[in-house]
Amino acid sequence: MSADTTSAKGNASPGAAAMGAAAERQPPMIRYLDHPDMAETFADSITGLIFDGQTLRIEFGVTRFDEVKPDAQITGRRYPACRLVLPPAAAVELINRMQQIAAALTQAGVVRAAPRPTAAAPATKPE
Repeated sequence: MSADTTSAKGNASPGAAAMGAAAERQPPMIRYLDHPDMAETFADSITGLIFDGQTLRIEFGVTRFDEVKPDAQITGRRYPACRLVLPPAAAVELINRMQQIAAALTQAGVVRAAPRPTAAAPATKPE
């Protein structure tokens, strides 16, 4: 066999054929199985949100108020309730779903869309 045999077949290399087969492969079918006795966590605030380039980390908090006394300022404490760490793909999925919920709440009149700030024209000095 000569070196020209590959060029006669359209310059296809064995690696390219394997990549083509992988590209045609269907994504895995994942079934959701509920876990009804899983504990739920209540949170009334988000105390931290950071993306470090590899994961999105969200810390949820819960507020506990101290006993209310007459003529005294209301005081309380905020405790961490849950820390959620997501890889980028799951973070994007969360963002997309939250945008869908925000649009539905806006359409239902539950929340109002915040006005987008307009870029102010730079001030010019009279000469």
